[in-house]
Amino acid sequence: MTTLGMTNLKVSRIAFGTWQLGGDWGGFAEDEAKAAIRRARELGVTFFDTAQAYGFGASERLLGDALRGELRGNRDELVIATKGGLRRTDTGVARDASPRALREGVDASLTALGVDHIDLYQMHWPDPKVPVAETAGALRELLEAGKIRHVGVSNYDAGQMAEFSRTLPVETLQPPYHLFRREIEDTVLPYTRRHDIGVLVYGPLAHGLLTGALDEDTVFADDDWRSKSSVFRGEAYRRNLLVVRELEEFAGELGATVSQLAIAWTLAQPGVQVAIVGTRRADHVDESLAAADLTLAEADLKDIDAIMTAATPVAGPSPETV
Repeated sequence: MTTLGMTNLKVSRIAFGTWQLGGDWGGFAEDEAKAAIRRARELGVTFFDTAQAYGFGASERLLGDALRGELRGNRDELVIATKGGLRRTDTGVARDASPRALREGVDASLTALGVDHIDLYQMHWPDPKVPVAETAGALRELLEAGKIRHVGVSNYDAGQMAEFSRTLPVETLQPPYHLFRREIEDTVLPYTRRHDIGVLVYGPLAHGLLTGALDEDTVFADDDWRSKSSVFRGEAYRRNLLVVRELEEFAGELGATVSQLAIAWTLAQPGVQVAIVGTRRADHVDESLAAADLTLAEADLKDIDAIMTAATPVAGPSPETV
């Protein structure tokens, strides 16, 4: 367990993420996905992260259904986080951090999850079209109404967090972070450490690249966002697969899988409290959660950095980047 920055929320170091349950990763069996969520809870996960934009209610409903018994009987033991500030359009998804959209979004998330409050509500992306003070002010009203308990942001840089905090303190940040994507180490993590902002990172497995399950012949379904991403094709992809193979060998020397190594590396970085890991299969949950018990020595971290010198950094696009 760890304390999530200034929130004083006590959470598991691995959060169960549910992006993969919103329709952007191809089809899946709902019953199996619910079993994975319940398995994570059974093994001690207390922190669950979702978003309105993950299927616009689909992921939130599935998470709420899977945890219904826990939410009724042990609500105080669970920390439910969701995100808002995106809306559907005729051409895809748009950012909308207007007060009206946030009020409607919070109500929609409460209904989909089947809860009376959201423990952590995060702005999914900054919206340059809406004054930050208006967005933060609306969230302050939702805090006062008791509909949300804590406020965080996702995909914000240090300057954007500073501007937001002039109206309402940013309590948490959810950035993308993994061995192939480390730009937050330059200014973002130093800022969050200085201001006691809790950090829960998404994509520690590089959206599958760091699982060891992909190779040059992997074909993604047409409705899987990775099928359209340059990160998963071309020379850079092939080069990074070779790096993953080296990481896999190194992990084996530690008695771990490459997935566990990647998650443990993320959790070993200064300023990172939580890694968000998602799966749609219950038999994958045990392996991921075991990464929280893998301690990497300073020498191990140096060896990992040496392996990564051959990697091509990636920007990690997502279907929500609008």
